[in-house]
Formats: sequence, structure tokens, C-alpha cells
Amino acid sequence: MHSVSPLYAAAELQAHEHRSNHAFAEAADSARQAAEIAHREGDHTSSWNMTFLQAENLLDADRFEDCAALAAHLLSDTTGPRQPHDVARAHILMARASQGTGLLESAAQEARAAVMLTDDEAHIDINVKARQALIAALADAGQMEEAWSESKSLAAVISDEVDDQQAGKAYWVIGNVAFLCDKVSEGLRYHELAAATFSPARDLDIWAKFNKASAAMRLAANIADGETLRCIERAELATDITGGSENDLLLLRRNRAHWTLLAGDPQAAAEMLQDLCRSGGMTPQNTGDACFLLGRAYLESGDEAEARRALEDAADHFDRAGATLRAEQTREFIAVELGPVSLWSRLWRAAGFGRH
Repeated sequence: MHSVSPLYAAAELQAHEHRSNHAFAEAADSARQAAEIAHREGDHTSSWNMTFLQAENLLDADRFEDCAALAAHLLSDTTGPRQPHDVARAHILMARASQGTGLLESAAQEARAAVMLTDDEAHIDINVKARQALIAALADAGQMEEAWSESKSLAAVISDEVDDQQAGKAYWVIGNVAFLCDKVSEGLRYHELAAATFSPARDLDIWAKFNKASAAMRLAANIADGETLRCIERAELATDITGGSENDLLLLRRNRAHWTLLAGDPQAAAEMLQDLCRSGGMTPQNTGDACFLLGRAYLESGDEAEARRALEDAADHFDRAGATLRAEQTREFIAVELGPVSLWSRLWRAAGFGRH
């Protein structure tokens, strides 16, 4: 058993302090220093754990490729912990980092490996995290039938043994998938269950992220009511306090633009979305979503040429993310809305014959 050196203890403490303050880049650097000290001192377990903490912070700082590189190192490191639950934790990191870089098939494979390694009651919390990562990857890839099947499996394993915050995150993911599958009442129910477990006093960052995501799901289901607006406002206020990453801030702006579009101001929405689509700060999947919204805004403004350009960009971003089904659906949308009969079909609907 290794005694903890003062240098290591100081670096570890600093890493945790930075993380608690949401200074993720600084936390990653302190964790790296702690890992290097532990490695020099021959404490391979502490070195592995601090490298894991470094990777976690890189993930939260949206440095997905750096996180993936460290996760791969953890999975290949034979000197560190090799218990199934530790290996599963590294697979989950790799899954989430892969999702962030748009490698959705790889993300699903990594998450499935983590699920299989922790399929017992002793590691229920890690198993829940693994299932969440799997569902998120499948949903992003547009594999909604499989994502919903996995969501029902996740709901079945949530019990009193699962930490409240972790259960809340699970309900949050299940609700997201329900919304995406047009199961709106179930989506609302699971998001209500999630909201009951989260508290701004306990973790303002999680509270902000949940309200941001819940607003996005409600908007995707065309629910532009007062509760949706409150979700947007709560997320914006909490993020003003906590700071939030560049990706967080961009997604908040996307929610505002989506709300503006549904509220009947497509030109204002298009102005907001133009900057988002050019920002380069979001994942390929989220950029595709923003470009798709931009295409809809242009379409409602009557600018078919710009609508086509934005929608084709959306399909390209979905392809880059590995979300081939979303890309196909976008191209089908283009064919229907901007094909040779689109003008006549819209005039027909405007006259009250048929539904949009």
C-alpha cells in the first residue's frame, strides 16, 4: 500500500476543487499533475484514477478527442485497476467522447461493452450510466426503436438502490427518447420524474442542463407553452450563474431560436440560427439540428433557395455524425417540401386541403 505524498495530495485536492467550481480545463490539468506524481511514485492505482478524473474533466470541457485518447489509454493500461466496473467506467467515457465527436456507432459499441461488464446488482449505478450512454448514442443516430427498447430496460433497473441524482438523469434520458418517438405524454411524465429529483440548491449545473434539454425536447414535439418557456428561462438564468461551456451556450441559443420559430417569427429565428450554424462550436449532430431548423425558418419565410442550402447542410452534418437515418429523413423532407410539386402542395394546404 502506497502512502500519499504531500505533492500528490495537493494536486488531487486542487483537481477536485476546480471541478466543484466547474473549472473543468483547470481540473483536468491538476488531475494530470496528480497522475504524473502517482506514476513516478509507483502508485499505479492512484495514477489510473487521476487519469480517469482528467478524462472526465476533458469531457465536461467539450474536449472530446482528448478525452477519447485518455479513455483508450485507460482501457489498454495493464498496470492500473482491471476490475470489471473500472473497465466499464472507461468504456462509458469512451462512449460519451465518441458521441461528442460524432462517432455514434463506436459510441454505442463502447456503451454496450460497459452494460455487459456491470450487469449485476453490485454495480447498478455504473450500469445505469452505461445504459444512458447507449441510449443517447442510439437516439443521436436516429435508431429510435432500439433506443426506446433500451429505455424500457433502463426504467426496469432503476430502484431505491440508485442514487437520486443518477435516477433523475436516467428518467431524463428516457423522457428524451419518449419525446423523440412521439410518445409525448410519456416524455412529459419521465421529465416530471426527473425534475422531482433535481434541485438547483444541490447542483445548479445539472439543473441548468436538465431545463435546457427538457426545453429542447418539448420544442421538438412542437410544445411551445408556458412551461417550455419557463424551462428555457430557468436554463438561461442558471447558466448565467454557473458559466457553462461554449456548447451549453450555443444550445441555449438554439432553444431560443426554436422557440422564436414556433412563436411565428421565422425571420428572427433565421437570424439567430445563421450564427449558430457557422459557429463550429457544436457537435456535428447538434449543428445538423440547427441547420435543419434554419431550413425550416427559411421555408416559412418563403426563401426556398436558402432553405434548400441549409437543409442540405443539415443532411451533410448528420452524415458526418453517423446519423444516417436523420440524414435520409432530411433529404426526404427536402424532396417533399422543395420538390417540383412543393409550391402547389403548400398552396393546396394553405387553402385548407390536407395537413402540413
